[in-house]
Amino acid sequence: MSDSINVDVCYARRDTQEIVHLRLPEGSTVQRAVEASGLLQKHPEIDLAKGNKLGIFAKLVKADTVLRDKDRVEIYRPLIADPKEVRRKRAEEGKVMKKGGGPAEEASG
Repeated sequence: MSDSINVDVCYARRDTQEIVHLRLPEGSTVQRAVEASGLLQKHPEIDLAKGNKLGIFAKLVKADTVLRDKDRVEIYRPLIADPKEVRRKRAEEGKVMKKGGGPAEEASG
């Protein structure tokens, strides 16, 4: 059995995606992989304490998660808008649009 593992650390921006291939000691954590990747220095907008979440193969994980051989660590960008709020706003706009045009006219008789 080998005493090291191979992992990839990925960070996708709107225009580019970076993947850093690493060989780390067994027992390494997600945090260690991110630090070893050099992406924190290259992209100062990454802030693991506040906005950026981490995952392994699209599943959210904590920074202290122990990695396995061939894992892909992903650094996610913070959400610009809350998806629930966006859906709520769209639903409200849809109701306004469906109500029709203007006040009802009174029938004369």
